[in-house]
Formats: sequence, structure tokens, C-alpha cells
Amino acid sequence: MPSGYSAVSDSARSVTPSLWRNSDFRSLWLGQTASQLGEHASLVILPLVAVLTLNVGADQLGVLRAVGQTPQLLLALFVGVWVDRWRTRTVMVLADLGRALALGGAAVAALVGGLGLPALLATAFTIGALSVFFDVAYQASLVRLVKRDQLLRGNSAIEGSRSAAQIGGPALGGMMTSLLSAPIAALSSALFFVVSVLGISRIRHRESIPEHPGGPRRIWRQIHEGVRFVVRDTLLRTVCLASAAFQVSFAAMMTAYLLFLPRELHLSGTAIGLTLAATGPGALVGSLLAARLPGRLGYGTVLVAAAAIGDGVMLCVPALHGTSGATIPALVAINLVFGAFGQLVNVAVMAVRQAVTPDTMQGRVAATITFAGMGLTPLGSLLGGLLAEHRGIRPALLVTAAGMMLSPVLMALSPLARLGPVLPSPDTHDHMH
Repeated sequence: MPSGYSAVSDSARSVTPSLWRNSDFRSLWLGQTASQLGEHASLVILPLVAVLTLNVGADQLGVLRAVGQTPQLLLALFVGVWVDRWRTRTVMVLADLGRALALGGAAVAALVGGLGLPALLATAFTIGALSVFFDVAYQASLVRLVKRDQLLRGNSAIEGSRSAAQIGGPALGGMMTSLLSAPIAALSSALFFVVSVLGISRIRHRESIPEHPGGPRRIWRQIHEGVRFVVRDTLLRTVCLASAAFQVSFAAMMTAYLLFLPRELHLSGTAIGLTLAATGPGALVGSLLAARLPGRLGYGTVLVAAAAIGDGVMLCVPALHGTSGATIPALVAINLVFGAFGQLVNVAVMAVRQAVTPDTMQGRVAATITFAGMGLTPLGSLLGGLLAEHRGIRPALLVTAAGMMLSPVLMALSPLARLGPVLPSPDTHDHMH
């Protein structure tokens, strides 16, 4: 997808030259980009292996997807502790080496006719678990590789490549499956993780492993420290609450949305895919905006305004009717705006979180906020389905889209809204215990 890749290069150029002269940052960016491509390609390839090679039914395919998502809930808090204990380069290299071996092993088993559903489920769980390790580690790694005043631009470049992978990865996975076969596509996808291992292995910076006075502390105590740190810090607590409010409402909205498009607007599968895919290019635009706007307008202003615009635009969806020629362009425009301003919020929030968190707590803070947000998504999906079933699809879509506005309201009512163009540091930031 040329547009995606050109946007990524634009995002890359927006990063200050001094940051790109940092060879360790370049190695992290290269490895993370290859890793994200492999991950998002495999999210399409594994289900296709199940359907085309094992001939599984819809219910079994649902189980496969759920198994791959489960580690996010089961492991995130523990992974935060482990990332804070280990060198992030080691975590990322081992995670992607493991994903390459798991995906490659499943591909070889499928080629020789020895792959069954239990083995594929084990593969999906393994890849999902190692993805949690990699995602928490790369977020913590950036803070240890670049100066704090470079965090916003570093995040812009990294999140820009992640957005491109979200667009290009599934398309690449589907294309490889069509041109080759599902097992060969899986084997090819494993090579992206190998490229990531080679890239990240070139990081020369030697991180110091934090010492824990009084001997090694128990994992549960360290998890508690991470959660307590987030709860007691006004900025981080707001980020956590706003993330949770958004994720539960977004999950509910998406359930109603995916019913609304075919049943109320009578769109074809191709049209639905086109409208949903528009969030990807929007996210790339958001990454470019994130490299500049917070430093000019202030983080608080950008966060509240971007969240209000990005979430608020979804309130336009229930107003659409029929299959007129304007319906699809309107949906594409809505999803572009949602993707752009949503990504702007993501990058700015990540920069704030990384800036105010001590290096020794980066993994646990990232994992705590991820856990709080993602942990509520099953509840949101269930709520969206119940509302659509008992109140109607259009009212359910309106209510759940309105629920997403709770996120910018929470930010507007907190000290987060008063942040200026310069981020505080752990030393200057008053945690307001």
C-alpha cells in the first residue's frame, strides 16, 4: 500500500535529525516495524490456516481468536513486573524469537499434515503471550534509549510504523495466503520476526537492571506497587480512567456498529471493509500531527480537543440512513477523522505517561494502564450486543457512541488538561500522593 508507506516515511522525516543519528533508536524502530508487520500479518494468516487447512467452523474460529487475545488479560500485569526487572532488548529479542519459532513450527506442521486444532490454539496463545511481552518492552525501551524531550517525536515515528503495519500487515497476510498457501504464508510471516530479532540485537545501549534492596521482592508486591503508583498519580490515574472509559464504550459501540452497517445500511462486505479500513490512513495522519501539535498548542489542549473530536465524530454514524451514494463517503470520512484524532491522543498520552514515570516503573505502569483498558473490553462487547438486541441497533449505536465522550470529559476535568508544551519529568512532576 504505497500511501501507507509514504506516510510512514513522512513520519520518519518529522523526527529530529539528532534522534535519527541515534543508531540504537534506528535499530529499535526497524525491529519494532518488522515485528508489527509480522504480528498483524499473522492475525490474518492463523485464522486462514484454521479455515483453509483444518476446515474449522465459525465457533472454533471464534475460540481461536479468543485464545489469542486472552494473554492480554492474564499476563499484562505480570509482564510489567518482568519488563522492569529485565533488559528490554533481551525481552524483545526473546519474544520475537519465540514468535518466529511458534509460527514457523505451526507452518511446518501444517505442510506435513501434522497440525491439529489443539496445536494451532497453543500457537495462537503463545504468539499472543509473547506479543504482550514485546509491546510492553518496546514502550519501556524507548524511554531508556532517547532523551525525554525526544519522546513525542520518537513515539510519533514508532506509532506511525505501527499504524502502517495495521494497514499493510493484514493485507500482506491475505495476499501471501492467496499467492502461496496458508502454511507457506505463515512461514513467510515468521521471517518478519527474524528481521526484528536481527534489528533489535544491534542495540548497543546497555541498560542497567534495577537493584531491589532487601532481596528480590515478590511479583504480587511489585504488581501492587505499579497499580498503587498509577492510582496515586493524578495524571496517570486520569489516563487510566479515560482509557478504561474509552475501551469499554468503544467495544460496545463496535458491536453495534458491525451490526448497523450490514443490517441498517445494507452495505456489502466489500463496502464494510473499505469504510473500516479508513481508520488506518487516518491513524497515519494522526501520527504526523502528534509530532508537532502538542509542542505548539500544549499537551492538555491537544489531548482534550483531539479526544472530543475523534470520539464525537462517531455520533454522526447513527444519523446515516439508506444506501445513498453519500453513505459510503460519509462513513469513510468519519473513520478517517476517528483514526487521525484517536492516534493523536494515543501518541500524546504515551509521551505523557513515559515522561512522568521513573524508568524503574515503566513496564508496570504501561501494563497497569493496558490491563485497565483491555480488561473491560469483553464487558463492553457484551453490553453493546445486549443493547442492540433489546433496544434496537440504532439506539444502541447512539448510546455507546455517546459513552465514548466520557473519556474527553474525564481528561478535561483533570490536571491533564492543564499540561503545557513541555512535559514534566519524574523529578519535577508532583505526584499528588
